[in-house]
Amino acid sequence: MATLGHRTYWDGYFAGRAAPLGRVPAEVVHAAFYSFAEGEAARHIPGVWETASPEASLAARERGSAASLRRILGDEPAGSPGLVRAADLTTKAATSAPTAGRVMYAGMRTLPVPGDPVARLWHSATMLREHRGDGHIAALLGAGIGGTEAHVLRAVDMGIHPPESFGRIHHLPKARLAAVMAGLRERGLLDADGRFTDAGRETKERIEALTDELAAPPYDALSPADLDELIAELEPITARLVAAGSR
Repeated sequence: MATLGHRTYWDGYFAGRAAPLGRVPAEVVHAAFYSFAEGEAARHIPGVWETASPEASLAARERGSAASLRRILGDEPAGSPGLVRAADLTTKAATSAPTAGRVMYAGMRTLPVPGDPVARLWHSATMLREHRGDGHIAALLGAGIGGTEAHVLRAVDMGIHPPESFGRIHHLPKARLAAVMAGLRERGLLDADGRFTDAGRETKERIEALTDELAAPPYDALSPADLDELIAELEPITARLVAAGSR
């Protein structure tokens, strides 16, 4: 991304992740990404397209991600039959779900699936991530939880206190954060100290349960034996990535 001319991490993030949507305006990216505060998408979109096209940014994202996976996994695991099988099963799941109501997932589905197994595994996992993300947004909308509010609830769930110090939102204007916190207290989701009430915890758990439920359709394409095999093949790959500091 830096070689293309994107100056910051967030320039590259917005350029790479929004690229499957094409040259849409910031308002569309803001709606599709959901969790960013007002104006954050507009600091990057459409400006990043003056630096590099969506197609070039997308190619750099995929090329760099595959190279990172290959570097972390090492030559032997990256070329192993287990990884190839994991890529095949992940791709089968990722290309099998309905796209209705899932903007980011639908954008990813329009892209060609790479032939290289490492790139294919990353690409298909990203499709599944966006599918799950679209469902999570639907769950948040149904519960009346906005993007910044979702970050606050996540911070509380992680034990971060005060939740306003969470890295994804700490940079926002203090007045904006204070208004969000006040709103969550008024709704009875947080107590005066900024921690979960019973209703707040129940709301968070309900959103996560619905997100899990909405994320299930891609895996309907796999048999129970396929699912067991996919988990078994992914476990050592995941362990190596986590050991390297990837999350």
